[in-house]
Amino acid sequence: MPAKGVAVTADVVIAGGGVIGTAIAWRAAAAGLDVVLADPAYGDAASLVAAGMLAPVSEALFGEGALLRVNLLALARFPSFAAELEQVTGHRVGLRREGTLAVAFDAGDYAALTRLTAFRRSAGLEAEELDSRACRKLESFLTPDVHGGVLFPGDWSVDNRRYAAALREAAAAAGVRVARDRVTAVLTAGGAGGADARVRGVALAESGEIGSDRVVVAAGSWTGAVHGLPAGLRSAVRPVKGQLLRLRHPDGMPPVLTHTIRATVRGADVYLVPRADGEVIVGATQEERGPDLTVTAGAVHDLLHDAMSVLPVTSELILAETCAGLRPGTPDNGPIVGDAGPGGLLLATGHYRNGILMSAATADAAVACLTGRAPAPEWEPFGPGRFLTRQGER
Repeated sequence: MPAKGVAVTADVVIAGGGVIGTAIAWRAAAAGLDVVLADPAYGDAASLVAAGMLAPVSEALFGEGALLRVNLLALARFPSFAAELEQVTGHRVGLRREGTLAVAFDAGDYAALTRLTAFRRSAGLEAEELDSRACRKLESFLTPDVHGGVLFPGDWSVDNRRYAAALREAAAAAGVRVARDRVTAVLTAGGAGGADARVRGVALAESGEIGSDRVVVAAGSWTGAVHGLPAGLRSAVRPVKGQLLRLRHPDGMPPVLTHTIRATVRGADVYLVPRADGEVIVGATQEERGPDLTVTAGAVHDLLHDAMSVLPVTSELILAETCAGLRPGTPDNGPIVGDAGPGGLLLATGHYRNGILMSAATADAAVACLTGRAPAPEWEPFGPGRFLTRQGER
């Protein structure tokens, strides 16, 4: 669905079937709306390449206070959202709450970690500084060469693939219809760019149109390919390539990690995220290469080298998969969530490194907008308006 020549309508059309679009679809349908989700690769989105870190604390950076506040809102919402998802589907999503252990390989790395830790504490975030021995008491396979570290107990993780699969199942159970087609344009009526313009649906690449007076663009790094959006919004989201590895324990080998490890190795960052099924995710590069999904030998080498520098036993794990995905980056690293004009158009995109973390809170914000309510105030700095600077785009 839909078929050519057949009129299809819905209360809401969602362009994009990653965790953001699917979470919105599920919650919108649960709120009583008739929802069509359009995505030609539904179930094969960038979220499948993610590590699933729910890490607002260890990712908090200087100058990103507003982003930290919305990330903390997202983390607070995630457990109840995940619990409802598990109840609806009967499937575990692999939520882990052991925290993140950030480790520094040498003195220079530790100095940088200490500066960030002081900033995070000043923001009221919990952090416990540890020497090398204390780090290895928490994670016995760490190299003795680790200079020291910091435990951030406020960070969690989730199995991104289980989570995405559960979201798809919950959306289907709630009655969400899926169009395996690409939204090429948002259609409007009442004068393009005018004050009275409103959406009337979307055009699809292969199967005509879907009529609706509410459209949510949750197309991630492909947002710029959707025509009909204000130009400032189409150009605000860019693809940022990330490569990561999935490692697996050999049969009979005990787990080598309990906590997520975020390591700095001579200035280079690498993370290792354990899974309940014995996998370890190693990632991830950040590359400004456009929509490139190739896996490169250099990236695999660098990730493995840095992982083995702090966790030598990594060399004994099975290299089960190499993969690449595209994060939707924005100029200020913040998401774009809210009413975008013309009337009835909503954006939920640009989540960059935090799509899994923000999915539940973004679904809440989007459904609030769709049902005439105000989103939580933490979203205010991240509305589309900050990129609508040209005449006629406000």
